[in-house]
Amino acid sequence: MESSKSSGRVEPFEIKDDEKDSDVDVRETSCAVWESATKKRRLLGPENPPRQTSISPPPRRNAVSQINDESLAGQNKPGNEKQEDGSTSLPTPTKSDANPQAMASPIQLSTVNGLPTASNIDTVSLHDILGDPLIKECWLFNYLFDVDFVMQQLDKDTRDLVKVKIVHGSWRSEDSNRINIEVQFSQSRSFWYKTPSDLHSSILMPPKGTHHCKMIILFRHDDLAQVNIVTGNFIVRDWSMCQAVWRSSLLPIQKVSSPQADPPAPFHIGSGPRFKQDLLAYLKFYGQRRTGSLTVELSKYDFSSIRAALIASVPGKQNLRSIDPNRETLWGWPALRHILTSIKPHAATSKPHIVMQCSSVASVGEKWMKETFMRALSASKASPPSTPKPKFSLIFPTPDEIRRSIDGYDAGGSIHMNVQKPAQAKQLEFLRPMLCHWAGDHDSLAAGAKEGESKPVRQALRRRAAPHIKTYIRFSDEQMTRIDWAVMTSANLSKQAWGEAANATGDVRICSYEIGVAVWPALWDDGGETEMVPVFGKDTPDKEDMDSDIAVVDEKGETLDDDTTDEEGGKGLRKQEPERQKVARKRVGLRMPYDLPLVSYGKDEMPWCKSLPHMEPDWMGRSWPGTGG
Repeated sequence: MESSKSSGRVEPFEIKDDEKDSDVDVRETSCAVWESATKKRRLLGPENPPRQTSISPPPRRNAVSQINDESLAGQNKPGNEKQEDGSTSLPTPTKSDANPQAMASPIQLSTVNGLPTASNIDTVSLHDILGDPLIKECWLFNYLFDVDFVMQQLDKDTRDLVKVKIVHGSWRSEDSNRINIEVQFSQSRSFWYKTPSDLHSSILMPPKGTHHCKMIILFRHDDLAQVNIVTGNFIVRDWSMCQAVWRSSLLPIQKVSSPQADPPAPFHIGSGPRFKQDLLAYLKFYGQRRTGSLTVELSKYDFSSIRAALIASVPGKQNLRSIDPNRETLWGWPALRHILTSIKPHAATSKPHIVMQCSSVASVGEKWMKETFMRALSASKASPPSTPKPKFSLIFPTPDEIRRSIDGYDAGGSIHMNVQKPAQAKQLEFLRPMLCHWAGDHDSLAAGAKEGESKPVRQALRRRAAPHIKTYIRFSDEQMTRIDWAVMTSANLSKQAWGEAANATGDVRICSYEIGVAVWPALWDDGGETEMVPVFGKDTPDKEDMDSDIAVVDEKGETLDDDTTDEEGGKGLRKQEPERQKVARKRVGLRMPYDLPLVSYGKDEMPWCKSLPHMEPDWMGRSWPGTGG
């Protein structure tokens, strides 16, 4: 976990009047921004009409694509073309109800510069998020910042006109992150920044807490907004590691009279209005002084196109006995558990498999892992009593995988699991049966380490990108061919991020700011049936992912089977039996960051520990002295 040594009371950073004036007044230049954006993106040309104002996620390409004989795995789809400035255009979605549908992954992987082009299909760079010349205001929430690096991601012709605001947790004057921000800020007139102060009234930031949230909120000159949640810090090194990105659709300003206006609470979990409610509740915890204007502005937008649930953490205590989770926002593991209890798992006969994958494992102890966190992950909507309990795995890199990563040992500075102390060694023994490799491709792996060696390896093409991503995924079956739900978050495996176990009075204490999203197949049902499947090296399922239980329907919408002839001796099709009628009509892909099947640790293998020295040279010939502690 990226940890902070800060403690004590946090005082707000005062913004000088001259900084406010130079930062806020962009009205006089808005015409120039629009003119530049129009020229670059050709939004007003007759052959390129303006973007849609409400697009189901993901917004960067067709959300639904038809699977046909001409589809090729890994091809960039129309509407996802790179522009001259390097940004990505937003397509108009297409949809057909006649055939099985393949829907692109709602969670994407980041572009990794050290990997070949073929490994970066359908990926998203920080410039793809920030490089649109229509952006007029940008709120950046994170733990670490390189201001110069962030500024380079903005459109080169309009970056000096963008109102950029940074929210971070480095409040102490001697903090190196704060010093870097101040120095770089002084050289860029567009930036002003704030630090999180008191959460509410007199409650202080806990000593072990960190501002670990990683989020970008954008406002545009065409009156659209967008929420982006990522797993990487805003520093150069993090974007040569494997990261994840969730991007909302472009959100229009909400019309009071519109049928899409927010209905009265309580909102359905996974709906846009509930996402909006939870996001605004999260932002309010920073206080009126810091995010009040953001909360007011964001409340004006229509979130109805969003299909995801927000899972966030804020420092403080929450009493589980006094809160109505259907109307109020839960935080940390209670929020995770509440969301998962609304999701009905896929009806599978084999054991489900929950895979935890993160870049930091704190000293949490066996009791908290089993009785609090793993129990929360096991929650689901009522399922048959015969459903077996899920199997758990934890993916974490070994020293060998760090040595062979793009940045070698340098990448290991961002990945944490201590094993030296007795309590840590005891925890490792509990975790060992669950530990699996990140890459799992070393020749020296013990025979039989692979789970199901006879099965072909489905490659995610991220072996050499060290993992800074954090995901928690429930696979429906032992073969890991279906997914019940997936969580992408900034939260690592720690009590600070997810919260302590509830005490005798029902209080749950959390130390850090975190943010993430949960997605599951029913969010895309729209009256039909949907399944979520893992996809590799691309975002959209292709024909190989659309296996035989996808329905084939005739022009009347009747389910057909292609293995026998019909009553009239037609083209090998007949109506299916009633028990086979209920089949998936849609497949939502989930872009996988790791290969399947998983590869378990060998008997003597250890997880990467940056505190320990590693004298075997990495691929660049460097050793690692260890950080101590």
